[in-house]
Amino acid sequence: MRRSILTILLSLLIVSLGAHPWKPRHYVIIDSDGGIDDLKAICMLMASPDVRILAITASDGFHRAPVAYEKLRGLADGLHHEGLPVARPGEAISLIEKMLASETTPVKFLALGSLSAAAEAMKQAPSFAGKVKQIYWSNSGLPGKEGSNYKTDPVAAEMVLAGTIPVIVTGGGGNGFYDEYLLDAIGQTHSPYAGRVKELINSMPGHSFVFTAFDEMVPLMLHFPELFSETGNGEKNSYRIPADISSLREASLKMLRGETVERMQTIKRMPADTAFYMADIQPFVTEIRNRYGEDEWTSGVIANELHRHLGVYAIIGVKMGIRAREYFCTGVDEMYVTTHAGSTPPLSCMNDGIQVSTGATPGHGLLTVSSEKPSFAAADFTHKDRIIRVTLKKELADKISGELKEINFIYGLDSDIYWELVRQNSIKYWLLFDRHEIFEIEIIK
Repeated sequence: MRRSILTILLSLLIVSLGAHPWKPRHYVIIDSDGGIDDLKAICMLMASPDVRILAITASDGFHRAPVAYEKLRGLADGLHHEGLPVARPGEAISLIEKMLASETTPVKFLALGSLSAAAEAMKQAPSFAGKVKQIYWSNSGLPGKEGSNYKTDPVAAEMVLAGTIPVIVTGGGGNGFYDEYLLDAIGQTHSPYAGRVKELINSMPGHSFVFTAFDEMVPLMLHFPELFSETGNGEKNSYRIPADISSLREASLKMLRGETVERMQTIKRMPADTAFYMADIQPFVTEIRNRYGEDEWTSGVIANELHRHLGVYAIIGVKMGIRAREYFCTGVDEMYVTTHAGSTPPLSCMNDGIQVSTGATPGHGLLTVSSEKPSFAAADFTHKDRIIRVTLKKELADKISGELKEINFIYGLDSDIYWELVRQNSIKYWLLFDRHEIFEIEIIK
């Protein structure tokens, strides 16, 4: 009996150790030639909280590497991932080595164009062979000598396919993937990634390839291998063919909506029914969610429940934390934060919002409140070896501070009217403050 109990406890321990609620399953480096299918595939990867993109490199292919770099950098910056490393031509191998050398988690290399960068990394990046466990390559078949990505650099393809790292190849079978149903569903998805995919498709409406899923099969294969069938005889390398296009369309929506992992810990999701919320906030629920995304909405609700009242600085903290995560294109529990908001309300209320939106809590050992004076509405966010400072614009900080002082002077902290007016202001600024417009971002390191 005692042995059985110990066995059960050990099993539960093993399950818990292997199921960190926020750690992504896929740490990836992406190489791309900047084609339109590459950009759609990268949008899907950026949207998925089950993926951590360590770096993106540009190679010759559909575009020459310098043009591909501009398109990839533009994509990242346009989605507010300014801190996501994108290698300039000639810097790919050094960036790959830097990211691999500092990463303890096994990495997957996603080649959305040729295998040139993978071949060079195998030769020149010492960490590549030890850290990269799989290569995912978009190409028409295996060996796929007629595929365009093979033809771009046949020597590199043969070298990588003959190497020791398993190569999973996919890419065919997605003609007409973006049908009327999927395009309509993408259009109704309130996500910047879905919006960007729609823009890319609308940019070439007369070209049939834009409605094809080719490189997109790589992120779909990464997340939903059960929707593909394998060809081959159990060899090291394999070619995966879409087995259920209808289900893959639904899977692509799941990725673009960021629904590849369960984000909550005790409830499945934050209710969409506005009747669930207090009467004064009901008219704004849908607009806030659609405008700023589910992550900001959920973090805002939790932060204000933690805070025990609606506070504008708690909302500022939520928006600040999510903006920093966007900048680095990272998830929760992955940044150290030093907040300059101090420990005196109302400014220090910002700390509660930062904790919820980043996961950087004192309990996780990730949050520090600076004791330097004077306090101000800013925080330093450290991700790997980089640090940024995000500061609420001075004119907005002065406006908020002035309003709170005036309300306090007229009504006093013990007045119900004071707290009601604070609540009204908090709802107003939650709706009006766009996190991409209200902060200054300074690169510290």
